[in-house]
Amino acid sequence: MTAPLRIQDWWNGWRGRFKNMWQNNQTQGALAGCRVVDLSRVLGGPFCTQILGDHGADVIKLEPPQGDETRHWGPPFEDGIASYFIGVNRNKTGLTIDLSQQEGQDFVRSLLSDADIMIENFKPGTLEKWGMGYDVLKEQFPGLIHCRISGFGGDGPLGGLPGYDACAQALCGLMSVNGEKDGEPTRVGLPVVDMVTGMNAALAILMAMNERHRSGLGQFLDITLFDSAISLLHPHAANFFGNGTIPGRSGNAHPNISPYETVNTRSGQLFLAVGNDRQFQILLKVINAEELANDVRFTTNQDRLKNRPALHTILEDKLSTHEAAEIAQTLLRAGVPAAPVMNVKEILEHPHTHHRNMVINEGAYRGLGSPIKLSRTPASLRKLPPGFKQT
Repeated sequence: MTAPLRIQDWWNGWRGRFKNMWQNNQTQGALAGCRVVDLSRVLGGPFCTQILGDHGADVIKLEPPQGDETRHWGPPFEDGIASYFIGVNRNKTGLTIDLSQQEGQDFVRSLLSDADIMIENFKPGTLEKWGMGYDVLKEQFPGLIHCRISGFGGDGPLGGLPGYDACAQALCGLMSVNGEKDGEPTRVGLPVVDMVTGMNAALAILMAMNERHRSGLGQFLDITLFDSAISLLHPHAANFFGNGTIPGRSGNAHPNISPYETVNTRSGQLFLAVGNDRQFQILLKVINAEELANDVRFTTNQDRLKNRPALHTILEDKLSTHEAAEIAQTLLRAGVPAAPVMNVKEILEHPHTHHRNMVINEGAYRGLGSPIKLSRTPASLRKLPPGFKQT
């Protein structure tokens, strides 16, 4: 195998330049100077490392000879690369490596000599089989933070088994509480478990980096889809702990609050998120339904929950003369949380989305902006998602 050796030659020539870049980038993001070796693929790991890269970390993405499989998850494609891949792989330098070969393993070790973090999502036991498990690496690189994202962790009844977002949603109860009351359990329409796992990984990495300032030592971070999915079960788990009742589906209605659901208007649907009695009284005033203020069915949240169907019918009648977007603005300005139900195109073109820099549009690149806003060291686009060339 010659590819890793060619990459090694490339790296030897550029290592000094990378070191200088790492040392001189202190003003280019909160994580400037942080070095990340990214061995992850698909979504959880790449989402994590894009967060780090957006905020200045130098991320080297090492892909297997066949590439990250999400490069092919299309259409749509942009210059032959799936938009799916492009959406989570900016601000990274891409290289191809075969870690099953000794040359590839030696190359990764050479990178780790200058790295702070290694993140991977191999099946537990894979790196250990190659002699690159944390117990081995920490002896050579005591300051290394090794973050592993896996489905279930390496031990326990499900340890070592592969994990996928939709399966985690099904297994961990998310589907059971998502969907219409009389409908089937439904997957959340985006890979929420993968993405939250990526966020948890980024959070864990920053915690470990902070602790390393005290101890001088790295540590192993065990982040799983299973744990992350279960962590999302609020308030359903809390309710179950409280009353022992198995939570069910309630459509868009909140299990603990009313009115907290979608209602139809003259044009489109409106989501009302009325969290307390004061907001409910304001809502009644705005929609000219103040006669309900003295209706004993709706006095408290408990009363409203008990009489939710009747309240829903009344609210839809009162809102039937209103435009969803207009009444939402009126309610918000009055202090009542409300929003029109919008589609992806509508929200990506919304003026506030652009005001918040949540769409990046630079040259041929379009992507979502960073939601993490820092005043002195903001996120930035420094590198486009890497192309792929088999070496």
